[in-house]
Amino acid sequence: MAVIQFIKGINEAIIPDIKLTRSRDGSTGTATFRFVNPQILEVSMGNKGEITGMYLLDEEGELVTRDVNAKFINGKPHAIESVYVIKNPEHWDRFMRFMERYAKENNLAFKKANK
Repeated sequence: MAVIQFIKGINEAIIPDIKLTRSRDGSTGTATFRFVNPQILEVSMGNKGEITGMYLLDEEGELVTRDVNAKFINGKPHAIESVYVIKNPEHWDRFMRFMERYAKENNLAFKKANK
């Protein structure tokens, strides 16, 4: 099972838009996740705890980033943006294994950006 959580134990049901960047030599990169109207920002979630990061969980373990920001429209939370930094080829491979599992479970497809 591959899931994304903002508060440990609570799976985020909203599927994010994910943009990947990779260095020319392929050794580093970033993954930017954007969740529009995520469940974790609903009023009913207010008593569940604080958002302490974004946790990508699967059978291999967890990947964590603390770079999590809420976006507001007219004073109300609208989206969450989170950046996961990939620091070396091993981390890139591990991140892609998570993404393959997450994509398969959520019927997602990879689309290469035009340059």
